[in-house]
Amino acid sequence: MGKARARPSGTAGPPNARVRRPLSAWSWCAVVVTALLVGAGAHAAGVPGPYMLAGLLVGMVLALPGLVTTTFPRPAYRISQAMAGVLMGGYIQPAALRAAAPAMLPLTVVTVVTVLLSVGIARRIERTGLIDRPTATLATVPGGAAAMLVAADELGADTRLVAIAQYSRVAMIAVTAPVVVPLSGPLLHGSAGSAEPHSPVSPQMLHLVAGAHQPAGLLVLCAVAVLGVQVGRRLRLPAPMVLGPMLVTVVATFSGAVHGFRPAGLLQTLVFTCIGLEIGLRFRRDSLRHARRLLPWMVGGTIIVSVVSAVLAWLLARLANLSYADAYLATTPGGINAVLATSVATNADVGLVSSVQSMRLFAVVTLAPVLVHLSFPRSRRCAPPDEAPSHVR
Repeated sequence: MGKARARPSGTAGPPNARVRRPLSAWSWCAVVVTALLVGAGAHAAGVPGPYMLAGLLVGMVLALPGLVTTTFPRPAYRISQAMAGVLMGGYIQPAALRAAAPAMLPLTVVTVVTVLLSVGIARRIERTGLIDRPTATLATVPGGAAAMLVAADELGADTRLVAIAQYSRVAMIAVTAPVVVPLSGPLLHGSAGSAEPHSPVSPQMLHLVAGAHQPAGLLVLCAVAVLGVQVGRRLRLPAPMVLGPMLVTVVATFSGAVHGFRPAGLLQTLVFTCIGLEIGLRFRRDSLRHARRLLPWMVGGTIIVSVVSAVLAWLLARLANLSYADAYLATTPGGINAVLATSVATNADVGLVSSVQSMRLFAVVTLAPVLVHLSFPRSRRCAPPDEAPSHVR
């Protein structure tokens, strides 16, 4: 009676299938160091947001030819996510929220319009017959790429297509946002952010946290990150590895109990590099071949949503007295980590950007499964139980 789902097997396959052997710890260290060196070169050349962009490009260069056939080590990526959550929470200050309060309503409206536009594009892609509605919905809705993959696995969508679509969108925003923001003119809230050190070999790079007391700050950082992950899991937050530490950091910051533990210098650079590597290593030739008929639709949909978001951000900036850069980064349909890296690198209002992006992440991850559940009856008519879905080969 039940429909069998095709899953890639890790133990059986064609005789000529390549065995995926995990890289050693030293090999991963070499990959990270290479990405850091590329990022340092890009930083010296004046490239905006160089370290995450360098990690992204190095990851793609290694993954697409098959030089590396595994994803970034999960423990290292989870640590990077937790550190990014603490970094985001550290920028959300009471003064920043009070200053951003008048713009929150129009920012929310723009965010809702972006999500609704993405859902409309998903419906259009579904009508091509190349993909079912659950997969189309989870592939096109912006925000929470990792959470969308979990939802795809639980709701019967094609996880490979969802992964390619979500990480293609994140990669496109990660590449274009550092270019768009400097071209948009001066920032009105430039003092809210904290740009990366001017030189990759400057003394500031040796400071791992923002406070003056490095050992104490590092201990507090580790405690907040661990506690935040536990809180995120207990509260069943979407993307608990990011939002849990962010929430605990906001509470700690607002209460004034601790301070000076936000990642900085070399640690901040390493976090952005690891996030970029994880995104880049997601791109594989077999996954791209699997999605080759849908890639034009996926890329086209991302471009449409990005262009509409950019236009809405321009209108929002004029109406709400924001800089275009702040409005663009707060509403762009990119991954929250990629947008955070760009915000920090370009000295944008990170508190405003983090608040709006986190709000959208909560909304999207909460509502996307509901939309998929409501669409199951129609999806089953598109793929009867006795036929394999079109995306399964």
